[in-house]
Amino acid sequence: MGYGPGQYDSSNEDIIDRMIKRKDKSWANLCLIGANLLLFLLVELTGSTGDTAQMIRWGAAYTPLIQAGEYYRLFTCMFLHFGFQHLLNNMLLLFFLGDYVERFIGKVRYLILYLAGGFLASLFSYLQDLQQGQDTVSAGASGAVFAVLGGLIVLILLHRGRLEDLTLPRVLIMALLSLWVGFQSVGVDGFAHLGGFLAGAALMLLLKLPDLFSGRR
Repeated sequence: MGYGPGQYDSSNEDIIDRMIKRKDKSWANLCLIGANLLLFLLVELTGSTGDTAQMIRWGAAYTPLIQAGEYYRLFTCMFLHFGFQHLLNNMLLLFFLGDYVERFIGKVRYLILYLAGGFLASLFSYLQDLQQGQDTVSAGASGAVFAVLGGLIVLILLHRGRLEDLTLPRVLIMALLSLWVGFQSVGVDGFAHLGGFLAGAALMLLLKLPDLFSGRR
């Protein structure tokens, strides 16, 4: 989520190739990406995603309006983005991370992780704004994306430190760097990232409890 996470790696080609050829597509993740793209186009066609007033009309999080009872903004803000670069960054990361997570926990649990994690990320950011006395307009899927990232790390831990070609040190370093950059960058809601990451980790544990009690991972 933002106000107003390299080098070229040829291994990405292999990942994309496998994703295209695989019969069992991650349809829930693709539908979420499609929803974000659709909302971006609708906002652009009726105004501009760079216009703060336009984004508020479409449901961006705005502290005074949420205080006034428009709590739905904590949810709708997850599907809005300030400009194409903001959208592209979030959707590229979601495309890769979400594919892994959905395949290992299933479509329903993945949707719960994404939507509930994103909502809790927005709530965490909103509470921080209240505490600091800030009236900010914020939007973006990054809180939900970080929830998927937090869930992925728990999933890797449950699989003894490795999930296909993903290893715990590699993903953990990426997560920590992304969180750090979020707090250092102007116009980026680091609290939404942190809230989403923690919420995603906790939600993954809850979602995997039935598997753990049955002896599955």
